[in-house]
Amino acid sequence: MTKVESLEQVVRHLGGLWDTQRAVTALRDAGHGAGEQRQQEKRARWALRKLAVAGLLVKVQDRPVQYRATEK
Repeated sequence: MTKVESLEQVVRHLGGLWDTQRAVTALRDAGHGAGEQRQQEKRARWALRKLAVAGLLVKVQDRPVQYRATEK
């Protein structure tokens, strides 16, 4: 399963607000925790943006970036 697919599954299950740290934790729990913290955060932000483009997340705040799940 890719990082985006793993994060999508968790977002659909949990819903709510998502930021970089929550995404990093979810990806780490799904087995995508390899690498240094900065790389993990970069990958998590990328996955969040992909889910926003797909319509699963909506950006609700710019700095710090936060997204809200559109469906559960």
